[in-house]
Amino acid sequence: MIQYEIKKALTFLNKGRVILYPTDTVWGLGCDATNSEAVQKVYKLKKRKESKSLIILVDSVEMLAKYLQSVPKEALEYLNNTIKPTTIIYSDPINLAQNTIASDNTIAIRIVQNEFCQNLIREFGKPIVSTSANVSGEPTPKSFSEISNAIINDVDYVVDLYKDIIAKKSSTIIKIRNGNMTIIRE
Repeated sequence: MIQYEIKKALTFLNKGRVILYPTDTVWGLGCDATNSEAVQKVYKLKKRKESKSLIILVDSVEMLAKYLQSVPKEALEYLNNTIKPTTIIYSDPINLAQNTIASDNTIAIRIVQNEFCQNLIREFGKPIVSTSANVSGEPTPKSFSEISNAIINDVDYVVDLYKDIIAKKSSTIIKIRNGNMTIIRE
């Protein structure tokens, strides 16, 4: 079942389309994080201004390194000592769609921790966008049943996995800048 859903989702990601999928935290809207037109579709679905950047998911530290000028040692130390999903805001991203990057030249990236997402990203070979499956300003859905019909109907593909599971809470968010680490959300 997982392999089938990965194959279907890849078909849409490779075409620059938007998927609705379960992440290691909440249900997310996703697309190719290197394709600015695909990213624009996500902003449009969420009714969100591009000035508010998106979270990017990668499958490993090795993939993370391909999208940053350098991975801060503080980030590696933190990631090696936590088991909870953690999104880190990094400076100086590279090789990503410009509209995923914040105006201060930072990007929020999480190394994903669930089997479906890890395998999807590994097979896709690129990072994918992950933003909660809701219109901006509305509550983050904790389960598939809480996602609005407007979102479900407007995405190109809905992954048919884990629909009956209540989501964990959103990830911890940490910002690392000039060697300083600041917790944004716990």
